[in-house]
Amino acid sequence: MKDSLARALPAQQQVHAPDARALRRKRRLKQNVPWMLMFLPVIVYYIVFKYIPMGGNIIAFKNYNFNDGLWGSPWVGFHNFQLLFTDPLAFKTIRNTFVIAVLSILVNFPFPVLLALMFNEVRKMWFKKTVQTLLYLPHFLSWVIIGGLVINLFAQESGTVNHLLRQLTGDVYPFLYKPASWIAVFLGAGAWKEAGFGAIIYLAALSNIDPSLYEAASLDGAGKLKQIWHVTLPGIRSVIVLMLILAMGRIMDVGFDQVYNLQNSIVSDVSEVISTYIYRMGLQGGQFSLTSAMGLFEAVIGLVLVITTNAIARKFDQGLW
Repeated sequence: MKDSLARALPAQQQVHAPDARALRRKRRLKQNVPWMLMFLPVIVYYIVFKYIPMGGNIIAFKNYNFNDGLWGSPWVGFHNFQLLFTDPLAFKTIRNTFVIAVLSILVNFPFPVLLALMFNEVRKMWFKKTVQTLLYLPHFLSWVIIGGLVINLFAQESGTVNHLLRQLTGDVYPFLYKPASWIAVFLGAGAWKEAGFGAIIYLAALSNIDPSLYEAASLDGAGKLKQIWHVTLPGIRSVIVLMLILAMGRIMDVGFDQVYNLQNSIVSDVSEVISTYIYRMGLQGGQFSLTSAMGLFEAVIGLVLVITTNAIARKFDQGLW
């Protein structure tokens, strides 16, 4: 009889196991309903403002005009892309976008990490909070304000920097009218505006590092620099890789506001990027199909870079998916 009960018990467990799993799923779903309701507006936002507008990419394959509308405009296939890659202005725009984006990553990407490392070593809380507030503040200012401040600082005749330069050397320098200096000012303004706020993510990651690791490294004779190299940076490596993957996805998306507020016609050979090209040729010039092709090309390049960067990161067990 005991043997028959022993044989029957697993079968009974197999019968009731799916019911138990179903009950657990229902319980878990009920517990997560408030979170799902909170997430619902985010889903609606992305569907309405991100996914549905993707249908407008069909304009890139048509000769769009207002009279025929989106669906009635004649189909031209890849003709707009052929025009795009044979237009010298479009090629120069793509080149400028790529160069500025790569320089932005090389120059501006390390700044939030460095700021977070420095904030992490500060022990005077009043000093730390004051400096953090001053560095976070520019993020909340629009590029109209930041652009005005930068132009007032580096203007050739009335700028503060050139005023000091004139007193020291007796001459001024056209910072905003030379390609090399304009790019330097552009990168510096971007770093000043966003580095402080970007450091918040790395500070949050630094707070998860076990303090005992620093104590062990100190007992082994490691100084501050060695502790940063062997404990701190490995502790936030996954976050750094994640932010790098996201940055690579935006490599062709040089911000319109920053470029538009800082550029001028003299440096247009290096300052014209995809976002300003779409604005001038699309909104001002009415070439909607051509600029849609440019926008679609930008999105595809960003997708390829994200997938490639993630594939490389996965080889080091740091991939996003």
